[in-house]
Amino acid sequence: MDTAIKNASGSDDYILQLEGVSKFFGTVISLKDVTLRLRRGEVHCLLGDNGAGKSTLIKTLAGVHKPSEGRYLIEGEEVSFKSPREALDCGIATVYQDLALVPLMSVARNFFAGREPTKKLFGMIPVLDMQLAASTAVDKLAEMGIHVRSPHQPVGTMSGGERQCLAIARAIHFGAKVLILDEPTAALGVKQSCNVLKLVHKARERGISVIFITHNVHHAYPIADSFTVLNRGQSMGTFAKSDISKEEVLDMMAGGTEIQSLVDELEGRQAA
Repeated sequence: MDTAIKNASGSDDYILQLEGVSKFFGTVISLKDVTLRLRRGEVHCLLGDNGAGKSTLIKTLAGVHKPSEGRYLIEGEEVSFKSPREALDCGIATVYQDLALVPLMSVARNFFAGREPTKKLFGMIPVLDMQLAASTAVDKLAEMGIHVRSPHQPVGTMSGGERQCLAIARAIHFGAKVLILDEPTAALGVKQSCNVLKLVHKARERGISVIFITHNVHHAYPIADSFTVLNRGQSMGTFAKSDISKEEVLDMMAGGTEIQSLVDELEGRQAA
């Protein structure tokens, strides 16, 4: 392909693209003509109220659902994933709200769940290399700023923020090019939310592209480079951070105008 033509199309700039994607479940329209483009090393926030279509879009990106219409491209090549494993093999890692962690299993076992390192016992029998799993888990979590008491402690003894960081660090360790985070701060306190946002920043510094899904504009705005706002399965547009204020993003989301009116009303009462 001619270099000038390729650069003019912008395909070199994007690691992931949804072009005019729709998803139908019978007569139910979950997504309609949604376009989302993720640049390399970018944090892109996907915003929307409950029922906006965020979950369907996540599962489409993760290979759970196939688009009913439109195109899904990875690094400029059109893809059609048959399973989430195929998406993961292409470097598309999704961290859902439930985190896919087993509370009674250790930090090290959860870190390597499904991808356990092995060694040969008596030179022939493959067994779990627990020492390697433990040391690797501790080192990789420390690189992301998380210091666990022991790699053998049950995950159930960790805080919600630490569990989020474990799930994110695991995805990064196994070669994620694109990290999709589903409401990572939804059930966290202020300090734990800050730790997760710092981890997202560290992922960006490593050149990893992040799709940050949330309905909380106050968490999204400080960390995002760009925004796509969903409302009832349709995109309200994509905006660079430099082109839109936090208040404008809030107004575009469902209920934004009503919330701002309530704030103005309460401030008026206090002033009186």
